[in-house]
Amino acid sequence: MSKTPKKDVKIVYVAAAALINSDGEILLAQRPEGKSMAGLWEFPGGKIEQGETPEAALSRELDEELKLKIAPEDFEAFTFASHSYESFHLLMPLYVVRQWAGSPEPAEGQTLAWVKVHDLHTYPAPAADIPLFDFLVYHL
Repeated sequence: MSKTPKKDVKIVYVAAAALINSDGEILLAQRPEGKSMAGLWEFPGGKIEQGETPEAALSRELDEELKLKIAPEDFEAFTFASHSYESFHLLMPLYVVRQWAGSPEPAEGQTLAWVKVHDLHTYPAPAADIPLFDFLVYHL
């Protein structure tokens, strides 16, 4: 029997990027101390603001967080996560990005790591990201 969906659940919309370098490694960012889920590794990205497209939000967030400039046509829609946490439901499109201007610089206290696709699961991650790791392993 299926579960009845919760009513009046807060939905949080975020966009994330699997930045893939020329060696086929994927960039992960570790959530800094003081933030929810501190210490966990995730794809760079962030909240989609009211009136903003996911691509515009991701472009803004990657510039703010990593000092990267990415043209809208360089975001390749890949898959998405839909995950219920205790106090909200997360809906997160994941884009693959293979080219950008600049080198990733952690601007918000996060630690960065370039990770081989088959090593993604060695990094503790938020529950919503784990199925995305599986999808990347299978499709890349």
